[in-house]
Amino acid sequence: MSTKFGLSQAQAQATLTKDGPNQAKPAAKNSRLALFIRQFASPIILVLIAATITSMFLGDVIDGIVILAIIIPSGLLSFWQEDRASKTMKLMTSRLQVQVRTWRDGKVIEVPITEIVVGDVVELSAGDIVPADAKVLLSSNLAMDESALTGESVTIEKTAGTANLKNSQLFYGTHVASGSATAQITAAGANTEYGQLITALGSKQRQTSFEKGTTGFGMLLVKTMVILCSVLIIFNLILQRPLIDSLLFSLALAVGLTPQLLPAIVSVSLAAGARALAKNKVLVKRLDAIEDFGSMDVFCTDKTGTLTFGVTELTSSLDFAGKPSKGVYDLALLNASLQQGFESPLDQQIISQATKLPSQKAFGELAYDFNRKRLSVGVALEQPTLICKGAFSLLLENCTSVRTGNAVEPIEYHKNALTEIFETQSKQGNRVLAVASKTLDSARPLTKADETGLTFEGFLIFADRVKPDAVAAVAKLRNQGIDLYLITGDNALTAQVVASEVLIESIRVVTGEMLTATKPAQLAALIQGCRVFAEVNPLQKELIVKLLKEQGHTVGFFGDGINDSAALKAADVGISVDTAVDIAKESAAIVLLEKSLDVISQGVRLGRSTFLNTMKYVKVAISASFGNMFSMAIAAVALPFLPLLPLQILLLNFLTDFPALAIASDNVDEVDLKKPHSWNFKEIRRFMIGFGLLSSIFDIATFVILVFGFKADATLFRSTWFVESSLTELCVMLVLRTALPFYRSAP
Repeated sequence: MSTKFGLSQAQAQATLTKDGPNQAKPAAKNSRLALFIRQFASPIILVLIAATITSMFLGDVIDGIVILAIIIPSGLLSFWQEDRASKTMKLMTSRLQVQVRTWRDGKVIEVPITEIVVGDVVELSAGDIVPADAKVLLSSNLAMDESALTGESVTIEKTAGTANLKNSQLFYGTHVASGSATAQITAAGANTEYGQLITALGSKQRQTSFEKGTTGFGMLLVKTMVILCSVLIIFNLILQRPLIDSLLFSLALAVGLTPQLLPAIVSVSLAAGARALAKNKVLVKRLDAIEDFGSMDVFCTDKTGTLTFGVTELTSSLDFAGKPSKGVYDLALLNASLQQGFESPLDQQIISQATKLPSQKAFGELAYDFNRKRLSVGVALEQPTLICKGAFSLLLENCTSVRTGNAVEPIEYHKNALTEIFETQSKQGNRVLAVASKTLDSARPLTKADETGLTFEGFLIFADRVKPDAVAAVAKLRNQGIDLYLITGDNALTAQVVASEVLIESIRVVTGEMLTATKPAQLAALIQGCRVFAEVNPLQKELIVKLLKEQGHTVGFFGDGINDSAALKAADVGISVDTAVDIAKESAAIVLLEKSLDVISQGVRLGRSTFLNTMKYVKVAISASFGNMFSMAIAAVALPFLPLLPLQILLLNFLTDFPALAIASDNVDEVDLKKPHSWNFKEIRRFMIGFGLLSSIFDIATFVILVFGFKADATLFRSTWFVESSLTELCVMLVLRTALPFYRSAP
């Protein structure tokens, strides 16, 4: 039985045992068994096994057993490697699990989101993900972002005990945009609205570029195999060879063309890459995100914490004339310390400089949001007073007067002077907020209409200096073929100063207002050549990412705030930091343990190494296999016997694939790390056909020597070519793994 103080630990554990973990999609049962079965579920493997069993029933028992003895160890090896990779990923993601503040045994503790159960009472604040469906018990200026569920980005106010039940309901997967709440869990896991939606729609997700690449590669192999096998079967039937032998040979040839250990080698490469990235303070939530990391050619970031120190210091509070003012600071302190929503680093700075916190209580609050860009609180001073703090330009529009010492004058006489102070401070790289006030008729709940007719009080000046190594870090990314885009909610002047200090060149600064005023068809032209975006809201960040993707870029986006979640999801590779708000970490594919561009650069380098090593196996193995298979197809038609037995083809494939597992930890040429890489099927096809046909020329020469020089019979021919093919393919792997002369690239 749940109380206002939640459950006891014993009650929660009993419910967790009965209902299972709080997951919208139920955890796969017997996942290791499913992984094992998947190794043998390939249609070609199944057909080959069926044909082998058939041939065993027809009397060819020994050959059938040997073929199965090759197929089964291959599957076991692949299973072992993929299982290891899966364990690596579980270890990585466990470090990033969202923690939820919930009442247990009468006190608030943090538990993993998967351990939240029906009846729990949880505490939520700005940036928190709602851990399961819940009803609001208590709230303070609560505004929810339900875009994860509805697709609509407009925030929705929620309160307790309203007549409209939906206005007091919170849904799993949504997040708190502003304010705070105490809520009781009413449904968890697959029983939530989100869980039911996943069940109804299925679990299909957007394919990553890596998944698209492997799918395309698979289709290339299928087309090649179908053509090759069909031609061979037809020729063998024309030559009146035994049907079962011809079928087995064609299927073995198809399997020989297939890089059977590709899933294992991809898993080994990506898991090794994930471990290497973790050592370099980069945690990967999805293995395939490593490829996106390596192929990234555009990186979008805010300035705070990456280009600058991220420690924003309140350096001064100024009056209307730009002179220091304690009165402006006192108003700002009331605003920052009495608000109950999301406490920003700027609020923390204001509070940290106070010798004593105010004793007053707030009677009302309008929480900060990214459209108004301001925060207001109602305070009982000599008279009920609204104190507002926010972005200068938007706040100035709502002011009708300005405080000039003990007098109040119309704002029109001072607008130019106030704007000049703002621009002067911004050009020095400072962040500038404005403070305003308004006397109210009574202490009552606030409405947005109260934020009009304000009196301008003064300025708050914050400094966040550029990191000394920022210029070098930007240059390092540029040398890796990555364009850096600065996207910030700060004003255009400050953004331009920071961009120029770190040598980000931009033909113009595009503001959020410019994006709003531009027609959709003209947006691509507006951002062309622009590397700096300022005064943008969350939806505009997402829009910029989408526009860059439409131009053919692989886009990385770094964000750690509530306002970054939409852009993080839209990017090819969303990157956050472990100190970010929950919704940012949840939306990201990669999480940094250190907020630094240098860490990004190291991660890109390791991501490229991982992808390039995977491509080495793909290109070399498929090319060598294609060459061997093409040669065998010619020999099968020209010779009076099959050039290799089916079991020899499979054994050849296994013996040459097994050492290729070492490719996962191979060195990568420095020249290849200087530019982004992605799947290139035209290049793979050219390489496969070009090298394959070249190797076939040498194979045919070997056939001629064996047949005419040594008068080889079937046994000698097969044995000699089997040994020659095994050894040459291993040697070729060492040569073709690099575009450089092989003696200049040590494996």
